[in-house]
Amino acid sequence: MIGLPRRFRVVVLGLVFCIGVTVTYLTHDDTAVPIAKFIPPSGIKLETQELKRRTDAIREAYRHSWTGYMKYAYPTDELLPISRQGGNSMSGWGASVMDGVGTAILMEMHDVVEQQLQFIAKVDFTRNEHQISLFETTIRYLGGMLSAYDLLTGPYATAFQAREGEKNHKLVKSLLAQSVSLADALKFSFNTTTGIPVPYFKLADKTVNSNDVNIIAGFGTLILEWMRLSDLTGDPQYGAMAQKAEDYLLVVENPGVGEPLPGMLGTHVRIQDGHFTDSYGGWGALGDSYYEYLIKMWVYDSSRFRKYKRRWIQAADSTMKHLATSPSSRPDLTFVAEYANSKSISFRGSHLACFIGGNYLLGGQVLKDMRYNLFGLRLVESCRTTYASTPSLIGPETFGWDENLVPHNQKEFFRKNGFFYGGEIDYRLRPEVIESYYYAYVVTRDNKYREWAWDAFLAINRTCRTDNGFTTITDVSRADGGRKDDKQESFWFAEVLKYLFLIFNEEGIQAKERISFVRGPNQKWVFNTEAHPMKVFRS
Repeated sequence: MIGLPRRFRVVVLGLVFCIGVTVTYLTHDDTAVPIAKFIPPSGIKLETQELKRRTDAIREAYRHSWTGYMKYAYPTDELLPISRQGGNSMSGWGASVMDGVGTAILMEMHDVVEQQLQFIAKVDFTRNEHQISLFETTIRYLGGMLSAYDLLTGPYATAFQAREGEKNHKLVKSLLAQSVSLADALKFSFNTTTGIPVPYFKLADKTVNSNDVNIIAGFGTLILEWMRLSDLTGDPQYGAMAQKAEDYLLVVENPGVGEPLPGMLGTHVRIQDGHFTDSYGGWGALGDSYYEYLIKMWVYDSSRFRKYKRRWIQAADSTMKHLATSPSSRPDLTFVAEYANSKSISFRGSHLACFIGGNYLLGGQVLKDMRYNLFGLRLVESCRTTYASTPSLIGPETFGWDENLVPHNQKEFFRKNGFFYGGEIDYRLRPEVIESYYYAYVVTRDNKYREWAWDAFLAINRTCRTDNGFTTITDVSRADGGRKDDKQESFWFAEVLKYLFLIFNEEGIQAKERISFVRGPNQKWVFNTEAHPMKVFRS
């Protein structure tokens, strides 16, 4: 451990007893039995009737949120439920519709899906007055439409298209046509000296500035959506652009600055030459989904993206070796630190970074490597502590675990819970903790993760619900969540409600042509970072 005091060194997490475990313990169909050899199951039982009650409650939350959006915000990006109006923070093309359609399909809300597809078919992606984020527009809009297309031409085709026949067939076809239209409108952003795209732009301007910088998540989280578009259309240009940009992250030209730890990168990259400007990084904001997509691209196509798998393994192993740390007051917990360079580690975490547990579990499944599964489960349990320990039962936006930085009024809280509030104590309807619960349940089939997810839903329903939808809250350190902050994020539809629905309806989802989103080496679907499931490529 690079320069870390003994009290912060990584807890071995039970990994000692799994070193040398052969990967044959993991089968393609069921990993609950082998994992139970190392982590005894909780034994919690849930009856079918109770599962139905919970999925019905989550469906109701979706419909409540959608009704409020349609009444006060349609066709803007998101509902502002307190002020009863709409906001345009995500390109102004109706982000809540694009983000919400996949979840409505999985919930089989056919009336809502028809509304959404009729809207999508009419959007003019060649016109826009707002500043556009290439990253956000890719993961929300392009990802949402491609996912809906895959679902509605696959396991959900018959039920939806049977309602209106040819009319709905045309609406489904328009999803792919509109995806092409959007990509064609955005692709000029790649016209730089390196092929690394500019992060923000206006369509009317259509100029790029190669003197700008981009972040690794900003252009390292495009490859799945743009490659899927190429594979569906047979036009290689889209995937080629995203792949050319990401090549600068797969082989770093100045690793002394850009790769301070093996596989772990800096954050900002100059567009004009592809060189890193800093060594700061981690699995949190600005870098998170770059690491997430490395293993997901190998899941998507193990032939074309072998290098991506190798880079994920390198990053994952480096993280376990150098960045996994435990609070001095709670050595049973494990969090992943951030870094300023190879010798400067910050014991700081975030709700955003709590997706890591799920990503490790996915890696453990597809690589058949128990080390990643066990490490992922420990991260899930530790992030759950940030929920279970607060008066609101929801985790804060940021937190820390350096005992030297604990505020005086949080000394006892830190001693008991192993973390302290890190300055941002709001909850922004984020999905990452629930996302990791979902992966943990699917991998272990242990109903305790369903119970944790239900606890989270009840807390969110109690503190974030309004008469017109759901909103962000300002203070999770209060039982009531503090003030309601007047924004229903589009990813509330795409991620939080989807993962909640799936965790309680996994058996029902699998019954749809036996699909599964986290199956193992033979899985047929992979989530983008906005939780839009896309069909795995088969040559």
